[in-house]
Amino acid sequence: MAGLDHPDFELDVLYEINGLAERLSGRTRDVVTFVGEYGLPFVLVALVGLGWLLVRRRADAPQAVAGCFWALLAAGLTWAANVPIRAFVARPRPHESHAELIPMVDGRDGYSFVSDHAGAATAIAVALFLVHRVLGLVALGLALLQGAARVLMGVHYPTDVIGGFALGMAVALLLAPLGMALLTPLVRALAGVGWLGWLARPPADDPERERDPGERLAA
Repeated sequence: MAGLDHPDFELDVLYEINGLAERLSGRTRDVVTFVGEYGLPFVLVALVGLGWLLVRRRADAPQAVAGCFWALLAAGLTWAANVPIRAFVARPRPHESHAELIPMVDGRDGYSFVSDHAGAATAIAVALFLVHRVLGLVALGLALLQGAARVLMGVHYPTDVIGGFALGMAVALLLAPLGMALLTPLVRALAGVGWLGWLARPPADDPERERDPGERLAA
C-alpha cells in the first residue's frame, strides 16, 4: 500500500516540533534522544514494577498483580500487532521524504506508521490505569511525552504517534478480558507455591495478620 498522504497541517506540526531540535545544544540533544529512545520506556516498565509492589498486598492481589503482568504483555502484543500494519501501510520515515528535517537518532530506517514506542507506552499506561489510577495517570502523561519525543526526534509523523496511541489503547482494553482470564489463575497458582508467596499475598493470606497480637508476641 502506498504511504499515507500528508495534510499540510500535519507537516506544519512536524516541522514546528522537530524545529525545536535546532535550539538544543549537542549534549542536550543527546540527552533528549536517549530519553526518547530508551529512558521513557524504561521508566514505564519501572512504573509497572512499582505498581506490583503497591498492589501485591491488596485484597484483590492476584487479579491486581495479573493486571501488572498484563500491562507488559499488552505492550508486547501491541508491538506484534504493528508488524503487519507497518508492512501494509509502508509509510517511509519523515526524514527520508523531507531532507530538511533534523533526525536526532541514526539508523532509523524502515516504515513509520504506526509508532512502536507510542503504542507500547500507551498499552502500558492504559493497562496500568486499570490497576492503579495514580500510576496509570502518570504513565499516560509519560506516553504522551513519548509520542511528542518521537516527533521531535524526526522519526515519526504526528499521525504515526496518534495511530500508536489508538493501537496501544485498543490492545490494552479489547484483549484485557482474555489476558486477565489467563493471567489471574496463573498468578494465584504461582502465589500458592510456598517460595513464590511474595508474588501476590492478600492480607487474609498473611500468616502474621491471621494471628492476634498476643499470638505474635508469644511467637
